Amino acid sequence: MDVFWQLVQSGAIGNFTWGNLAMLAVGILFIYLAITKQYEPLLLVPIGFGILVGNVPFVTGMELGVYEHGSVLSILYDGVRTGWYPPLIFLGIGAMTDFSAMLSSPRLILLGAAAQMGIFATLLGALALGFTLKESAAIGIIGGADGPTAIFLAGKLAPDRLGAIAIAAYSYMALVPVIQPPIIRLLTTRKERLIRMAPSRPVSRRVRIMFPIFAFLLTTFVVPGAIPLLGMLFFGNLLKESGVTERLAKTARTTFVDIITILLGFAVGTSTDASRFLTPESIQVFVLGALAFSVSTASGVLFAKLMNLFTKRKINPIIGAAGVSAVPTAARVCQMVGAKEDPQNYLIMHAMAPNIAGVIGSAVAAGVLLAALQ
Repeated sequence: MDVFWQLVQSGAIGNFTWGNLAMLAVGILFIYLAITKQYEPLLLVPIGFGILVGNVPFVTGMELGVYEHGSVLSILYDGVRTGWYPPLIFLGIGAMTDFSAMLSSPRLILLGAAAQMGIFATLLGALALGFTLKESAAIGIIGGADGPTAIFLAGKLAPDRLGAIAIAAYSYMALVPVIQPPIIRLLTTRKERLIRMAPSRPVSRRVRIMFPIFAFLLTTFVVPGAIPLLGMLFFGNLLKESGVTERLAKTARTTFVDIITILLGFAVGTSTDASRFLTPESIQVFVLGALAFSVSTASGVLFAKLMNLFTKRKINPIIGAAGVSAVPTAARVCQMVGAKEDPQNYLIMHAMAPNIAGVIGSAVAAGVLLAALQ
């Protein structure tokens, strides 16, 4: 009976809290949204199940939990904590990204830059709520809608907030189809949403090969803090565009990035232990993350409208929302919103330009904050 009682006390019965129940419900909700609504299932299924794993109660000292040194989950979480998962994700993104849309219309890069305003606006908001400067910078990067970048910066500047920031960043990435359309419709007129843009110009193979080399050197000479992320992004793209390393590029954009995505999502989910995650500060992080993402979306749309005041070649302001770096979800949302007004208006390739620029922009913003604050 003593052995049986010890077994009972080591499990859920002896260690259960209502916080665990709440987080288990969140994990099930994530899995539900991924399967039934298909909201970024490649992210939400691993994260959702990770939340379940991280919130099964047990007695401390068994070396099972993500926060217990030496446990299997802790070892998996080291890739998040030390920041080596995000650059590997960027390698896969680079290997699957075609920069032609951006190179054929360089002015659309400005939309990707404008959409980073949410990062700095939220930084100020977090400071006003009492977070430290480093914590505020890590929270603000959620506005870039780039989960790997948010994890990378939070691990360097605010490791104690890493779990909340990671979950918030990935949650809002998954909810792009829910959050962005109302903001786009609120800030644009139907006439603006009907604007048709000229087809993109073709880009030569030589330019596509040269771009990752010179773009890496240009950005990292100015912002060396972005070297780990942009180095892997442009390296992956060079593998794709060179034409002589297709085998490596295929591995990077398929099997390799899938493995890292599984490990990253699952590890992030396991970090949401209720005793550490359900705090007033975590709730504030989620609220600030929503604000950051909304401001970033609005900034891209409004900047596109501003550009139209000074150019004859009008930009459909819908694509400004793609300036956040949720690739390619944000571009698909722009296509969906535009198609509701005009089914023959194909915006997705135009939207990919600010979308890709947003990936670079959020990494550069992270590099700036890292250099200034670390």
